[in-house]
Amino acid sequence: MLELNTPDGDVPHLSLVVPSYNGESRLAARLCELKTFLVAQPYYSELILVDDGSAEGAAAIMRQFADANPSVTLIRNDPNRGKGASVTRGMLAARGRYRVFTDADLAFPLTEVNKILRDLEVGADVAIACRVLPESRYQMSPSFFHYLYTRHLMSRTFNRMVRTVLLRDVLDTQAGLKGFTARAADTVFPRVTIPGFGFDVEVLYVAQKHGLSVRQTAVDFRYDREPTTVRFAQAAMTMAGDLLQIKLRDWRGRYG
Repeated sequence: MLELNTPDGDVPHLSLVVPSYNGESRLAARLCELKTFLVAQPYYSELILVDDGSAEGAAAIMRQFADANPSVTLIRNDPNRGKGASVTRGMLAARGRYRVFTDADLAFPLTEVNKILRDLEVGADVAIACRVLPESRYQMSPSFFHYLYTRHLMSRTFNRMVRTVLLRDVLDTQAGLKGFTARAADTVFPRVTIPGFGFDVEVLYVAQKHGLSVRQTAVDFRYDREPTTVRFAQAAMTMAGDLLQIKLRDWRGRYG
């Protein structure tokens, strides 16, 4: 049984929010990794899984895991609503002093969660993984090497657009490991409107609008898979549309 929480009435030090969609073949092993990591930590914590409308195989694995571990909260979207909506539901359900979300594929080793947590503990309102800092390190299969130039060029182009239009000082908006103090989470996530991947930019923009401090943290990162150039370009175009929506919503006072 997974025992993570404080005694009744106390507040967890960390809420770890993990959105998940399908991935049945590796899901059980990754849930086991999450359990092993959290049990080993010296602080009290809670785990919040958000099932974003997964097919029955993956959904059953998450149900069984939550049923066997009363300290785990399982939230299900039905139908699928997108990563942004899933993270938002998880962060608003969280009770911890510090609230971190990470992707279910664990592309960031779970030890990186503590890097984000430490930055929050020493005073940052928001702490985000930044894969382009000189101290950050990648692990990847040689089979992905031929994607590097195209992906780097597209990523830098998108980031330049974000920095020009919305977030001047943020070097890596799309990394799937971010943390918030409870106050910051309660300020930002009720104002999130984008259900898809563009939500990363939106949450940071809302944080900026409310004067919250953002710390960019060097991390280790693992590439297990790589989208095709066409899919990556399509995603970039979708997120470009999201940037326009964020700007329009800001003009209309949505983030005040």
